[in-house]
Amino acid sequence: MKPRVSLQDSTLRNGDFSLRIDPVRSEDVGLYEARVKYNTEVHSCLVELGVITVTISPLNPVIENELLLMSCNSSHRASLVETCWFHNEHPGPTSRTFCSLSGALSILYPAMSDAGSWRCQLRYSDKEIISATYNLQILGFDGPTNPVVYAAAGSAAD
Repeated sequence: MKPRVSLQDSTLRNGDFSLRIDPVRSEDVGLYEARVKYNTEVHSCLVELGVITVTISPLNPVIENELLLMSCNSSHRASLVETCWFHNEHPGPTSRTFCSLSGALSILYPAMSDAGSWRCQLRYSDKEIISATYNLQILGFDGPTNPVVYAAAGSAAD
């Protein structure tokens, strides 16, 4: 797993034996064991790593008005009950929520307003709730609605 895995040497003396994996991949799912020997004592702990994956088709960035499919999957073993997608979660007119039984969200004609933060939330039969965030980029025209732009002579126009 090198060079994606590291231990923070500076925190070892304080008893922090954290393992850092960056970036996490789907194949990193599983059970991890840490063993620490201090003098004659041996301490260990087990940590299970689960992974949630957000994929889009076509790949990012998405072209405005081309069909977009976003899907969300997790390594969790229980039955999936519901998937919800949250767009720009701050309160206001651009905040939207979509829920379904599958992990997929289709946007037939993505617009510039669909760009931004999307959070996928998976709810399972064992009451576990898992979520991940994806920053969606849309390529398109986000200019004035009126195609006429006036500029003063001698100045720059964009």
